[in-house]
Parts: sequence; C-alpha cells; structure tokens
Amino acid sequence: MKADMDKIVTLSDGEGTAELQKYISSLTDDQLVKVITNCALKGNNVGATLKGIFKGSPSSSVEGSRRRLVVYEHCVPLCESGDLQTEVAADVIGLLMLETHTLSGPALAKLASLFVDAIKSGKMGCGKSLELFPTVLTALSACEALSYGKGELSGEEYKKQLINSLCSSRWEAQSVIHLTTMFRDVPLASEELLFLVEKVFRMFPKLDLQEIPPLVYQLLLLSAKGCRKQILDGIVGFFKEQDLQQEDEQKDGDLDLEVQSIPQDQLRHVEGTSILHIVFAVRLDHELGREFLKSFKTSNGDMCPFSVALLLSVARIQRYEEQVFDLLKAAIVKSFKDEQLLQGSKFLQDLLPAHCSVAKMILATVQNSVFGWDHVTQGLVQLGFFLMDTFGAKAGPFGKTPDASASVARSPSQLTCKLGGQVLLQGFKMHEPIRGEILEQVLNRLVTKTASPVNHYLELFSDIVASAPLNLLESSSKVTETFDYLSHLPLATVQGLLKAVQPLLKVSMSLKDALILVLRKAMFSSQLDGRKSAVTGFLLLLKNFKVLGSLASSQCSQAVSSSQIQVDVHSRYNTAANEAFCLEILSSLRRCLSQQADVRLMLYEGFYEVLRRNSQLASSIMQTLLSQVKRYYEPEQDLLPPLKLEPCITAHGDQVYLQEPLAHLLSCTVHCLLWLQSMRHSANHRAGDSDDDDDEEEGYQSDLQTILESVTRRMIKSELEDFELDKSAEFSMGSSVGVKNSIYAALVMGLYEVLMEYNFIKANYSKSGFEELIELFNRYHKLSEILKEKSGKGRVPSNKSPRSLLSMSFTSTLVTALFRENSQSKEEALSVLRASGEFVRYVVSVAVQKIQQLEEMGHTDGPDGQNVDRTFRFLCDMTSVLMWRYTNIPSVVEESAKKEKRSSSLSLLCLDGLLRIFTTCQQRHTEKMTQLLSTMDIEEDEANMDDGNVTEMNYFYIRQFQRALFTQLSGDEEEFNSKEAQLLVSILTVLSRQLKPSSQQFLQMITWTVKICKETSFEDSTFAKGLLSLLFHLHVLYKSPVSLLLELCQDIHCQLGDIDQDVEVEKQSHFAIVNLKTAPTAALLVLSQINRVLDEVDWLIARKKTQTASERLGVADATQMPADQDRVEKAVTLQLGTLLTALNELVQTALLLGSCTITLLKELPRTYTILTTLVKYYIQVCGSLPGSLPARFEKLVKLSGTHLTPQCYSFITYVQSGEINGADDKKKKKKGEVNAVALAKLLRETKAIPNLIFSIEQYEKYLITLSKKSKVNLMQYMKLSTSRDFRINAATLDAALQEQDDTQEEATESQNIEKTPEPKQKRRKQ
Repeated sequence: MKADMDKIVTLSDGEGTAELQKYISSLTDDQLVKVITNCALKGNNVGATLKGIFKGSPSSSVEGSRRRLVVYEHCVPLCESGDLQTEVAADVIGLLMLETHTLSGPALAKLASLFVDAIKSGKMGCGKSLELFPTVLTALSACEALSYGKGELSGEEYKKQLINSLCSSRWEAQSVIHLTTMFRDVPLASEELLFLVEKVFRMFPKLDLQEIPPLVYQLLLLSAKGCRKQILDGIVGFFKEQDLQQEDEQKDGDLDLEVQSIPQDQLRHVEGTSILHIVFAVRLDHELGREFLKSFKTSNGDMCPFSVALLLSVARIQRYEEQVFDLLKAAIVKSFKDEQLLQGSKFLQDLLPAHCSVAKMILATVQNSVFGWDHVTQGLVQLGFFLMDTFGAKAGPFGKTPDASASVARSPSQLTCKLGGQVLLQGFKMHEPIRGEILEQVLNRLVTKTASPVNHYLELFSDIVASAPLNLLESSSKVTETFDYLSHLPLATVQGLLKAVQPLLKVSMSLKDALILVLRKAMFSSQLDGRKSAVTGFLLLLKNFKVLGSLASSQCSQAVSSSQIQVDVHSRYNTAANEAFCLEILSSLRRCLSQQADVRLMLYEGFYEVLRRNSQLASSIMQTLLSQVKRYYEPEQDLLPPLKLEPCITAHGDQVYLQEPLAHLLSCTVHCLLWLQSMRHSANHRAGDSDDDDDEEEGYQSDLQTILESVTRRMIKSELEDFELDKSAEFSMGSSVGVKNSIYAALVMGLYEVLMEYNFIKANYSKSGFEELIELFNRYHKLSEILKEKSGKGRVPSNKSPRSLLSMSFTSTLVTALFRENSQSKEEALSVLRASGEFVRYVVSVAVQKIQQLEEMGHTDGPDGQNVDRTFRFLCDMTSVLMWRYTNIPSVVEESAKKEKRSSSLSLLCLDGLLRIFTTCQQRHTEKMTQLLSTMDIEEDEANMDDGNVTEMNYFYIRQFQRALFTQLSGDEEEFNSKEAQLLVSILTVLSRQLKPSSQQFLQMITWTVKICKETSFEDSTFAKGLLSLLFHLHVLYKSPVSLLLELCQDIHCQLGDIDQDVEVEKQSHFAIVNLKTAPTAALLVLSQINRVLDEVDWLIARKKTQTASERLGVADATQMPADQDRVEKAVTLQLGTLLTALNELVQTALLLGSCTITLLKELPRTYTILTTLVKYYIQVCGSLPGSLPARFEKLVKLSGTHLTPQCYSFITYVQSGEINGADDKKKKKKGEVNAVALAKLLRETKAIPNLIFSIEQYEKYLITLSKKSKVNLMQYMKLSTSRDFRINAATLDAALQEQDDTQEEATESQNIEKTPEPKQKRRKQ
C-alpha cells in the first residue's frame, strides 16, 4: 500500500500525466480506497496522494469522472468517522472543495444525495464534511439540466428540491448546530431561508439546554441573509415557553422534583448567554436592532421576562437607549390601563382572556437577574429611576405639592411609579455592585427636587434602610453628605428623610454625631423652615433614643425589627450617654420657646410623643412646660381672665401675628400630665414601692393641678367681655383689630376645649364635674355662635370651623359614653351631658372633623394622630358608635323632637361620619375593611372569618342602609330628606365595592337598585344622580350597560318630549326615577356612560386591528380560532347597534339648551369617529380576505344611515333655531336671551356642530372606499348631507316670500326682518 502511495506521489510530481493516468487506471476502486484510507489514518502525504489521484483522473473522461466520484463518496464518510486527526480531515475536505466544480452534474447530484441520506440517517457525527456540502450545492445550482425522476430539472430547481427534502426530514439533535453553520455558506432564496429557520426552531426543544447558546449564535450569523424578525421572535418565543414551563412546575410544588425538566439556574445562565450573543449581534448589525424594536412594537406589548431582560441589555447600546425606555414606558402604562379597563367591565372580561401583566414580567426579570445577569442590572436601575422620574407626583398649581399620603396607588401613572420603586428596591437587595449607585441617585433626587413632591423617593429610601440597614453603613458617607442640606430642604422632605434614617442612627455613632451637628446649626438658621427642620430632627432623636428605665409603652416599638439589627451597638452607653444626650437636646429645644408660633407649635405637638417613648425625661419636659405656662398664668386668684392673652400676640407694622399658641401649650401640658398620672397609677398597682423621684413629681404635678383647677374655675366665671370679645367686637380679617380679636377668639375657644377634656377625665363620671364641663361648653358655644354670626355677615364666607383641640382618643371616649354607656353608676352624671343637645351635636361634629382629617391627610392633630394603628382603632370605634346611633334612633323621631330646624341633624352627622370612615378605610386601609366592619357589631364572631363570612357581614350592613333608604322613600315627598338619602346612596356605593361581582349578594344588590330606580318617582335631581350613578357602577360589573342606557334614553325622550312638538312620543316608563325634573341630570349621566362604552369599543377595535396586522406579518399563532375573532367583532357590532338606537332617542329629545346639548354634540362626533375606525378595520380585513363583510355589520351601517344621521341633522337645526329664537325673544325673556347667547358662544368655541358634520362625512367617505373593496353597496342607506354652514331652509324661504308679497308696499325693510322668523316658528310646529 505504501508503495502504491509513493508511486502516485512520485508520478504526480513528474511532468507528464499520461503515465500517472495509466497507473491509476490499473488500480481497482478497492485498492484506491485502501490507499486513501491508509494515508489519511497515518496522516502521511494524504494531500499529495489525493492531488495525484485527481491529476490522474481527468474530469473530461468518463472513467476519470467516475473515479473522482468514488474518491468523494469514500472521503466524506471517512472524515465523519472521527478516526482522522482534525488537521488531516481539514486538508482532505479543503482539497475536495477545490475539485468540486470539476464534477459532472449527475456526479454532483449523486454526491448531494449522499449528504442528504447521511444527514437523514444521523451519520453526520462531527459535521466536518458538512463544510463540503455548500460547495456541492453551489456547483449543483450552476448545472443546466439534471435528470430527476422521469423528467429533467435545472440545477437551481434541483438544489431547491434537495433543501426542501433535507428540511422536511428528521434531524439528529447533535447535528443541528453543524447544519445551521453549514447553511450559512449555502446561497438561499428568502422562502428557503424561512423554511430552514422554522425547521431549526422546531428542533430547539429536542436539544440539550447547553447547546442552545451556540445555536443562537449561529442563527444570528445566519440572520445576515434575512429573516431577522423570525429568528428573533423564535428565540424569544422559545425562552418564553421555557419560563412558562418552569413556572408551572414550581406551581405544582415539589411533587415531581425528580421529573423536573430543567434546573432553574441552568436555564437562567443559558438565557443570560443567549442575551449576550443577541446584544453582540445587534451592535454589529443595526438592521437586526431595528427589526428587534419593530417586532416588539408590533407584538402589542406581549412581553416575557426574557424579552424584558433582552430589551434592557440592548438599552446599553447608546443609539437604542431612548427608544427602549420609551417602548417599555408605553408598554407598562398601556398594561396598567388595559388592566383597569378590564377590571371595570364585565363585558370585556367575558370577551377576552386574562390579562398578562407587564409589571409582573419586569419584577420577574429582577428576580432572574440574580443569576449573573450583570448586563441587565444597569438597565434595571435606569428603568427604575426613569419610571419614578416620569410618573412621580408633580407639583400642583402655585407650586403646591398634592397630598400623596394615600397609601394605595390607583391610577396607571401612580402604579407605574410604584413599579419603578419596586424594581430599585429589589435590585438593591439582590445586587451588591449597584447599591451605591441606587443610594446616591435617590439621595441626589431628595436634595435637588425641592420644587416637586419627593414622597415616592422617601418611601423608596425608607424601604431600602428598613430592608438592609447594615449594608447601608458602607455608604454612610453619602447619607452624612445629605444631612448638610437639611436646613435648605422643604420640611416634609426633612421629616421623611429623618424618619427613614432612624434605624441607621441606632447602629452608627458617627452618623448620629453628624446629624446632631447639622441640627444645631439649623436651630440658628435665618430660615423658618430650617429651624422647624431642627425641631423635627431633635424630637425624632428624643423619641428613638430610650433612656434606661423608661416605662414600656405600646408606642415604643421601633420601626426596625430585631431581625434586621440583632444588637443595639450603644447598649454600653445606654445608662449615662443616652440620658445626657437627651437632656442636651432638650436644652437646645428650650431655645425654641422664644421663637415663632409655628416652631413652638411643633415642639408642643412633639413633647407628648417624646414623653410616651422616653418617660425618664418626664421631669425635664414637665418643668419646661410648667415654666412656660406660668408666663401666661395670672396667679392672683380673684383676677379674670386667669390667662394673659396680650403676650400671646405680636405686631409687626400693621400686621398682627400669633406669638404663643397658648391653647396648644395647655393642651400639651394636660396630655402629658394625664399620661404620667395614668402611668404612675398603673405602676403603683403593679408594685407599691418606688419613692425615688416622688417629691419632684409631686411638686410639678400638684402645681399644674392647682393651676388647671384655678383656670377652670375662673374661665367659667369669665365673661366674653373679660377677653375683650363680645357681640359688638369686630372680627373682620381686613383690619388689625379684627385679626387680633379673631386670634383671641381662637385661643379662648381652644382653651375651653382643653379644659373640657381635662375636667371630663378628672371628674371620673361625677355629676358636679360634668356640670362644670357643661358650663365650660356653654361659654365655648356662645363664642362660637358669635363668630358664626359675624362671619356670616361678611362678604367672604368663612373657612371651615377651626380644628378642634380635643384629642382623638378623648373624642372616641366621649362619643361612646354619650351613646353606648349604660352602666347604672355613670347614668346620672352622663344625663347632665346628654341633656344638652348642643353639646352632643358638638361632640359628634368634632368626631366627624377628626374622621375628615384622616380621610384627607391620613393623620389627625393631637396625641396619637400620626399613629396608624391608633387612628384605625379610632375609626373602628367611631364606626360602631355612629352606626348604633343612626340605626337605633330614627331621624324622623329626631326631627319631630326638635323645636327649631337645624341645617343638619345628628343622624346626618352620623351618616356623614360613616361615609367618610368607609371611604378612608377603602383608600388607606384596603386590607383592613373586614376588620372595620367586624367591629360594627360587637357580637359578631371575629374568629375563623373566611371570604363567605366577610361578604355576608358586608351585605348585612348594606341591608341596614338599604332599609334606611327604603324607609326614606316610602314616605311622602314632603317628608323626604334629600341629604340623608344622598348620604345613604353614597355609603351603599362605597360598601358595594367590597362585594365580589360573582357573588350572590352582588346580584341581589343590583336587583334591589334596579327596583328602587323603577319605583321611586321623587323629583330630586341630586338624589337621582346618586342613585343612577350607583346603578351604573354596579351594572358595568355585572354585564354591558347598553340595554339599560337604551331604556333610560327612551324614558328621557318620553319625559322631555320630541324636538318636533307635533310628534307624540309613545308613553313608556321603565324607570320612575326619570321624570321631568330629573331627566336633564339623567341625560348627562347616560351620556357619560355612553362615552365609557365607546371607550371600550374603541379599545376592542384597536386591539383587533393590531391583531390583524400582526397576523398578516405572520406573528400570531395560526391556531387562533376564527370563531374567537368573530366573537369580538360580533360584540362590537351589537354594542354599537344598541348605542345608535339609544342616541337616536336622545337626538330626537327636546333637551334643554345648555350642558346637555353641548355634551350630546360632543358624543355624536365620537360615535361617528368610532364607526369610521370600524369601517377602516373592515377595509383592512377585506384587503387580505375579500368578500368577508359580515351581514350584521351591514345592518349596523343601515341603522346609522336611516336612524341616526338624518336625526343628527334635525338636531343641529333644533339647536341652532333654539339659539336664534332665544336671541329674538329678548323683549319677553331676558334670562332666555342670556342663556341663548351663552349657548351660541359655547357652540362657537367648541366647534361642536362643524366637528359633527365633519365626522359624519369622514364616515361616509370611508364607507365609499369599503363599498368598492367589498363589492357591497353600503352607501344605499346614506342620505345626502344638507347641514352645511350655508343652507337654505325651503319652508322658511316660502313663508318669508309669501309675507313679503302681502306687505311689500307699506312695510319697511326693518319690519320685514322682524317678521321673517315668525312663519319659521309656525312651519316648525306644522
């Protein structure tokens, strides 16, 4: 064999080829094959041997061509066998590639078939010989004709058949990558490439997970030929499927752990590598990047965690950054909006599958990024801040910051901002490298965004600190740096920042020292806000650094849990250091007692909380308060008044200011004293020995008690004149005397309230004590009445009543005692208070005021007003008492018992309170609504409450209020209390939100509401508005409201009559609530509901259009059922059909010229615009599927042409003639003229009529286009428009000409002008 090989090589090196040809011809095929095999296996001269064989086998001869084919047929399997060294195999394939073009057509065809068969049978082991296949195919396509079966094919066609056969056959998993690599070098037509790409993606699930990234890489290289969109969609689709599979397996739990298809960490690493490959490819091929973003846009925001991660990685390429974030922003907001739309409409829920939440996908991406996706984390940080910056609360008018304390985010913008915060918080917890950057950016925004609200950043910062206080210590220098700006920041920001940073101060001495330095500087700031910030900071420090031996209090729990900080680093300092530290702060705070009223006020409001947290500071705090009280106390017992008001005010030029909030000072003193007494009392109960500081305590306590008793006694004796306040005093805010008197009045009323609270608790249900309390109240009430009377006379109405100084807990105690306390021992004393109707009313109104504060701001004044648990407890207690009071004492009894009619009865106050409580709870304590309702009835068993019980309990209270409303509606209209009925309807609306739309109770609620609407005929438009709003609110969650709207439109038409006065409207009344007086209100409500339905229809059509577009591009699944699509189209057509019938009724109604007509003129163009959108959709459908126009759509077009358009033109004429008539009748009706002129102006400004005519004509224009496309004449139902800016009314013209003939000789032109409209009116009547 070696001799044969040497001979071939020697002859090959010679000059001539004749001898070489002769020698090679003498060898049999087997000998030749053996020579090649030996050479290849030994790696000796294989290249030279093959060259010699090819040289001695000329392709021009038949034998030579045959021999060449034998060599190829042997070498290909030899290279695949894996027996050869890599370099040898590469040499062999290289030589074969060079000689391929010399093969004949049939030989090439045979060789190609050999390759195809090898691939089909799975013999392509290492894929080395596949490098030859593209060369074979290229040579093959150059052939002119090849026999194929019984006929002939061109080389190009033959190649196509081979590729088709190859892609249709079964591939072995191990050869997929080799084949994909091989096809990169094959010239492919676009359909062949698409066929190949689809084949590769069908193979994806069969591959081992580790083989996916290299295959993705090869596909991305292949994308240079085309099919970029399909390749990207296929990769994303595969990983989406894997994620879903993983999710399902996790849901099923650990039951099938051994059957788990893919380990999670492995999947995530593979995804991460694939993302890197794609981003690298996008950097090199910008066409791929454009295609990716375009594909994302057209996929209608159909995202998965993988596509989000990919987007965020692509965002690191500068040219795509802005586009990516805009895309994500749009997708997130759209997702939240869609979710809201779906939640609020049963019609849409029944029609469409469950919504896929983009927010969930983004948070899942954050979770997944923990598996080494460093290329995604930077994008996540950018996205988080981008969302928070874009959708955070903005400054209101005049730079006012809106109240953002409502804890529940509701609007899409709020939810998007909240999502940004969640992304950053989760990122901070999971990724150490980005912590510093997140913290720095949050703090920068807190410092720089002083003009706009920063609540969302404060919440994020607080969450970051709470989640990882020890991790933050690494970046404590950044926090210290922020402290330097404290005195320049808005007060709200300072409060939020210092509250958030409290846990850090517990573990970092340096941070605490830095803060104290800054606060001391701020104490002497020239800015008032700077000094207030210092007070805030010092008070927070006093609350949070407990002095050893302080009494435990339920309030003492610190915001940071023991799991976050295991050890208090300062425990060794606690005995002395904390006490010295706190006393030092107190001495700094004493300086505030000589500053402005605002600063003092903050101090007085903070002292009580400090005392509760740090009872060891009692002596120091109480001494400070006592010395401050003594500055205003009149020690001479016979002198009235007992307190000096003169030093409480200060003047600056003409302006008079409050210098000392005396009532707040006394309030703080009283609350601190009472708390200390109660604590001491309970401590004495526990252990009767402890005399350490008793002398000192006794000292200030007895002093204060003496002062308070003296003040009480003398305040009862004092007349208003003693305070220079009486009926003749001036209270106008325009003069300095009036301002001074107003300040005095506010101080005196506050003092009376503080004394009432002190005396109630001190009296301990003694009759004489309560009589004193009533005396104090009478004085308070007298002053309050004078103020009301004076402010009533002023031109500018006064603001709400001043905030009461009664504490929240006391208000709760007092209301409960007045209404629910029935123990015999307390009966006599309470009867004194109950006998005073004014006092009872005052107490309830204070309770409602406190509830209102909680509703508006989330906290209330006075002790515990900031404590969420205590404020919620207060709401629970109030609910129970007010509910009992309202249900047990009917308002009818109350009204008859009254001698004089008051503006609102106690029952109304109770109802108002209940409504506010339910609203507050729903907005701020959503998850606690059940707890609130369970406290309303003490007997209710609170244990083991499941969903059924909760719904039942909720419905129990709904029935109570329903009964009350039914009682109201059962009487005569004269006895009907509109305010009470409105409040009841509002309460029912709030409570009904707690019912699940699928529950039986919800159905009963709707049935009851419909029944009330059908049977109640009271002519009270405000009540009707509330009741119909409730009906609509319930109905949309039950089914589509279009049939209801149609019935209401018929009722409105029937009540108000037709625009043509001679037309008799058929008398039909579905809902008695719609009558002559309430019809305009009902019409406005119906129009707002029509607008809502149009929104839904518009959304559905837009969704269908994007689906149709993506189907045309081949994105959507071919499995989407046509019947399912048809359901949406059918629903849209039916909705619009019923709406058109309803609008047909309204357009013919003689609506009052004004808001009703304007609103209707705005809704009509909207309706036509949506009809036009639907027509455009069918134009799109007919473009791809000719002759697919449903019959029901033709009916809809017919309905619009015959029932709505002509009526719209009549309505326009009616509105415009109403304008003219109103203007001509000015002699008879001044008021009518004003209305008509105002309406004319409004119509001109809103351009409502031109808009309507334009929208009708646009609709008809597109109908013509659709008629041509679908070959259906849709215009046969349309009547030619006559409603233009210039038009001749034939009837008016005839009448005018007739009149002109009769009076031509004697009438002047001006008379003619006056008479012209008369026949017009007559004609209209005919």
